[in-house]
Formats: sequence, C-alpha cells, structure tokens
Amino acid sequence: MSDDKIVLTGIKPTGTPHLGNYVGAIKPVLEMAQNNKSVIFIADMHALNTIEDAKIVSKYSYEIAATFLALGLNPEKTIFFRQSDVPEVTQLAALLSNVTPKGLMNRAHSYKAKIEKNKEQGEDIDAGVNMGLYTYPILMAADILLYGSDIVPVGKDQKQHVEFARDIAGSFNHIYGKDILKLPEPYIREETGIIPGLDGRKMSKSYDNYIPIFAPENQLKKLVMRIVTDSKTPDEPKNPDESSIFNLYKHFASATEIEDLRQRFVHGGMGYGTAKQILFDAINEKLKNARARYENLINNPGEIDAILVSGAKKARALAKPVLNRVSNAMLGKDIA
Repeated sequence: MSDDKIVLTGIKPTGTPHLGNYVGAIKPVLEMAQNNKSVIFIADMHALNTIEDAKIVSKYSYEIAATFLALGLNPEKTIFFRQSDVPEVTQLAALLSNVTPKGLMNRAHSYKAKIEKNKEQGEDIDAGVNMGLYTYPILMAADILLYGSDIVPVGKDQKQHVEFARDIAGSFNHIYGKDILKLPEPYIREETGIIPGLDGRKMSKSYDNYIPIFAPENQLKKLVMRIVTDSKTPDEPKNPDESSIFNLYKHFASATEIEDLRQRFVHGGMGYGTAKQILFDAINEKLKNARARYENLINNPGEIDAILVSGAKKARALAKPVLNRVSNAMLGKDIA
C-alpha cells in the first residue's frame, strides 16, 4: 500500500472494548496505522441511533480513545479524533442526501435486519426505526468521503458501507463533475476467526461472555478461570483446536509458545486449570503495560480531550477543501 494513500477507520463507541475487539479490529487497525497515512475517528454520532444517554456515549468514547492510545496509537502520526468534533461531516451528509436514492437506504443491512425482526415479532415494519438508523449510510458515506480516503479497511460483513459511499460519490460525480469526490476502495481484512468467549460462543457483549481488554489483573484472572471446558481429566489428550483456551492463547503468544501448548494438549498430562493459568499469564504479560497507560488516561480525560481536539483540527484541514468542492458544485459557494 502506497505511503501517500489515506487509510480511514471509524470505531463506533457502543460498549467497553473486549479481547474479541482487540484481536479482530483494534490490533489490525493499529498495525496498518504504523505503515500508512491513517485517519481514525470515534464515531460517536453513529452511536446515537442506539444509545440515548449522553453520559454513556461519552464514557464509551473515552474508553475507545484511551484503548487505542494505550495500545500504541501515535497521535503525532495518525489523525485521531471524535466524529462530532468535525462539523463538516454533518454538512456533507446533508448535501449528499440530495443525490442519494431512497432505494439505496432500503437495502442497508442494518435497516433490513430491523424490519425483518419487526416482521417476525408481528410489529409494524418500521417500529423502532429512527431516521438516524435509516439514513446512517449517508452519514457514513460522508465520514468516508470527507477526508479524501483511498482505502477503508473493513470486515466482509461491512463491505456494504464502502460500496454505498462509492455509489453516493458516483451519483454525485455523475451530476456535478466526475473528479469532485474520490471513490475509495474497500480493503477486506483477513479473518482472525471466531474469538471465543467464556462460554465457547463468539465473544460478544450480547452474550455477556466477554473479557474487557483492560480488566484489572485480579478480574482478568477470575474471568479466564471461568472459561467453560469439557470434562476430560488432566491425563487425557485434548483437541486444542476445539478449546477456547487454546484459541485465545494463539493471539497472545509466540509461535514457539503456541506449538508448545498445542503439544501439551495433544499428549495429555495437563489439566484445564494449568492451561487457564498459562493463558492468563500470556494475556496479562501482553497487556499489563498498556493497562497501566489506559488507567492513567481514563483517569485524566483532559489528556484524552487535548489529543482528540488536536486530531480534529487536522481532520478539519482535510475536510474543508472537500466540503467546499461539493458546496461550490451544488450551491455556488463555500460553506466551510
């Protein structure tokens, strides 16, 4: 990937980040940010169509920010900010709504899932659907297009977000000029596999089976020791690939350590209690320094605010020329 290309990532603050988020999303984003010109934002306005408490939105936003910073994000190299600190994004969304077909919104996965659920429950198909949910692809397109993004890393299930942004930008360019908005490309992240939770299902807040990334050491140990296992005795061989313990361990250990633990599973002679202790030690060692940094940041929100405000200024410097190209095409004047 070329160094001059802009890579954009948004993170929706809808809960305390857990190890599944770390492995599946946060770690890959941080790795990409080390080698590319990156724009990373906390999508706090997207959280508003599901969270109706400002204190909770704020809490989760600070937790996301502290998590990324504690895990090594460099705000001097990466443009890191809160979505709501860049007013140009809502201005662009309002303008783009005029070139966005309603039928495109009807095809959005989140909207379709909501109306299908309503049908199953015998409700009116639009029950509980607010316009924030229905039009969120327009705001998301504004997020993607506003900074001249070239690459948007997403999982396979999020590819539609980028496709919609391209569709909206293509519609705009067709009407107003082919080179006004850049059409970004999706970058499909490699699948990390299902990150197992305490009960063996996919780690998820919905299942309440998750381990917070920065759980205090004593809480981390208690949670690891709660991981559900089968009834095999210590002497019996065990299949590591069917073990939540082993499948978590793979993301926090070296290749040699992973193979050593695999052999202990396969050959028997190790109880699950020992395996859990090995897992706990690996996670704790990997995250203990970041945990200390996280705790310091979360207790000093002013430090986080200063970083995010500084990032928003840099983001707005990218945003204003894009917004003004659009507003000049549509209104004949700058609005930024």
